[in-house]
Amino acid sequence: MSNLSATGSFEGSENSVISPIGAPQVTQQLSENVILTTVDDLYNWARLSSLWPLLYGTACCFIEFAALIGSRFDFDRFGLLPRAAPRQADLIILAGTLNMKMAPATVRLYEQMPDPKYVIAMGACMITGGMFSADSPTAVRGADKILPIDVYIPGCPPRPEAIMDAIIKLRKKISAQTLQERGIQQPTHRYYTTSHKMKVNRGALSHTGDYVRLPSYRKPPAEIAAAIGMPAPAIQTGENQEPLDDYLPLNSERMKDSWGDTNM
Repeated sequence: MSNLSATGSFEGSENSVISPIGAPQVTQQLSENVILTTVDDLYNWARLSSLWPLLYGTACCFIEFAALIGSRFDFDRFGLLPRAAPRQADLIILAGTLNMKMAPATVRLYEQMPDPKYVIAMGACMITGGMFSADSPTAVRGADKILPIDVYIPGCPPRPEAIMDAIIKLRKKISAQTLQERGIQQPTHRYYTTSHKMKVNRGALSHTGDYVRLPSYRKPPAEIAAAIGMPAPAIQTGENQEPLDDYLPLNSERMKDSWGDTNM
């Protein structure tokens, strides 16, 4: 009768058989070629490695994004393949100024993109309205009023390196997503911004420029001062600004004192 030795083989037989109990379970070669993961991690890895951005630019910030496509920066190494149709893209990079006429078209492009989809707001004008947010009656004060933004890229305009950093942060966000979060249209994590809300003004304050005299616009939010690390200056309103001579009537008393009588 054969006996089981300490090495795990049966003694006494001409052809010894190795017992699976005594054999090594995981070899070094097996551990180097087999990766244990989950379905979520595998799905997220495939998504973040093959982002197809939709080229959408309305103003000057898009020039910096066009420079990113060139060989100097080579953003193809991230697996990004620019597309011209929204049905073939899962990432839209909003660059430029967004006005009320282009807002419905922007929402329509976003709705035509397949899920899951992501949005990057690029530039000061696309994030908060920029220099057009003061008195422009047509500028949208931030693209997050109409679309859920995942990553913000501040700047006027931001450099191509900032766009690459935003892509890296978006990839990190995708890698941490779960199956439940993929069905949520609103962003669960945001980057590059402080919390800000749009205050809708009704009645006579709409599109007249008088909303800058409201108390909420005179003192910047505390989040902005904390983000920049220094006290933010108060917003200059029409009450404490001296009117320009160029906009004064030609027959005003101030013009007569400066230039003399114009009827001479």
